[in-house]
Amino acid sequence: MSASITCTSLSFAWPDGTTVFSGLDIAFGPGRTGLVGVNGSGKSTLLKLIAGELAPSDGTVRVSGEVGCLPQNVTLDTALRVDEALGIAAQRAALHAIEAGDAAEEHFETIGDNWDVEERALATLGELGLGHIELDRTIGEVSGGESVLLRLAALLLRRPDVLLLDEPTNNLDLYARRRLYAAVAAWPGVMVVVSHDRELLELVDQIADLRSGEVTWYGGNFSAYEEVLAIEQEAAERMVRVAEADLRKQKRELADAQVKLARRKRYGQKMWDSKREPKIVMGARKRAAQESAGKHRIMHEERLAEARERFDEAVEAVRDDDEIRVDLPYTAVPPGRTVLTLQDLRLAYGARVDGGLDLRGPERVALIGRNGAGKTTLLRTIAGELVPESGTVAAHVPMRFLPQRLDVLDGELSVAENVARFAPEATNNRVRARLARFLFRGARADQKAGTLSGGERFRAALAALMLAEPAPQLLMLDEPTNNLDMASVRQLTTALESYEGALIVASHDLPFLESIGITRWLLLEEGELKETDREAVGDPA
Repeated sequence: MSASITCTSLSFAWPDGTTVFSGLDIAFGPGRTGLVGVNGSGKSTLLKLIAGELAPSDGTVRVSGEVGCLPQNVTLDTALRVDEALGIAAQRAALHAIEAGDAAEEHFETIGDNWDVEERALATLGELGLGHIELDRTIGEVSGGESVLLRLAALLLRRPDVLLLDEPTNNLDLYARRRLYAAVAAWPGVMVVVSHDRELLELVDQIADLRSGEVTWYGGNFSAYEEVLAIEQEAAERMVRVAEADLRKQKRELADAQVKLARRKRYGQKMWDSKREPKIVMGARKRAAQESAGKHRIMHEERLAEARERFDEAVEAVRDDDEIRVDLPYTAVPPGRTVLTLQDLRLAYGARVDGGLDLRGPERVALIGRNGAGKTTLLRTIAGELVPESGTVAAHVPMRFLPQRLDVLDGELSVAENVARFAPEATNNRVRARLARFLFRGARADQKAGTLSGGERFRAALAALMLAEPAPQLLMLDEPTNNLDMASVRQLTTALESYEGALIVASHDLPFLESIGITRWLLLEEGELKETDREAVGDPA
């Protein structure tokens, strides 16, 4: 019997009463499924329900086969040895005891059929680019990205029938991502992967789109999903136009009918007052007219209600078109102007920029390199947050830096108040008018920054920096797409299309870098900053 996942009439609500699912039916069979949806739609919750980490409020979850789950934000005890993290420490100890001449029965029971467990572990580590990590090393000696791959290696060694991955590429560098992509592409069983990583989603066989507590299925990878979605949205928008025209027509016909009925009523009253016909005849006519008028009114009102319902359904089928639309003319930089100069720079943690490096005009620079190479340190040094050991940094234009942790915002202040901090001369009306372009309209601009969702918080931080006075002509972003859903990434891309200054972006997200028109690639490797190009970066897998 092949492995599968079946959720029937699945309902789940948090202790505060917030409903996530109500009567959800969904099933996963062999192959790789990408589970997508906006942040907060319940994707991670669904994986936890399948893995048995949460219990449903109602309904059932049935899984045939063993389940392995790689959750978000993996943390391992730094004191653990690698073989302990892989789950093979006891078997290794038994093997070594037998090799040393200890033939106790318990050792054979511990090993079972896994006599090659050490060889398989080393082979799996090698496939994931971790061949340099010894089994006796501690987790504290490996990087954060390597610890994620170690958790994946542990799952692969268990050979589960069902593999659940929740945002597995978050915080992985390009090199670690490629190893993970290869493992995903080779997976033979049931896989459900929650991700906003377009490259990863290109490897799946189908997409399950979780929206408003319901799932819509799309065959093929993410590109195929986007193509079908675009066609659906075009048809939905066309239906909105048709339904809107019909709604206007029904409103007009109801108004016309009411005018005619009022005219007939006045005429009937005039006839009654003039007593031109016998009273009994006029009474019968009046009753018939009232009955006919009532039927006409009900008919038109029903048609109007049906038209309004069709319009509401058509609008519901169209996805929110929340795009950032903003003009930023004061961010423009003339083509030949020097924006940034680095000279013989040695960073606080050892990386260096030998000789000189200049940025001129509205260049769009991608800063790439392995995790731990010093990209964040370089950006913080340019921003003036860190002092270099030697050398000089000179910014020749107004500059702003958006760090990963988004700590440019004061959580106790509203969105509008945060933006006003960066543009103290701007009037309240001006701040709010410009915030509306970043989708913070009305009461949303008065929300405290600390209560915002991850995507909203990022958008507020971006608004604060891009609307700052003086306008930034050099903008630096550190891993901006980490933890953003696809709608937020699209909003960021749109905002950067309007930005006319120079840009430095540290990111491992190649589709995002390509979408924002990168013109120059810098690689920070082995403590040295080097010029490179897109071709040298290579393919994702």
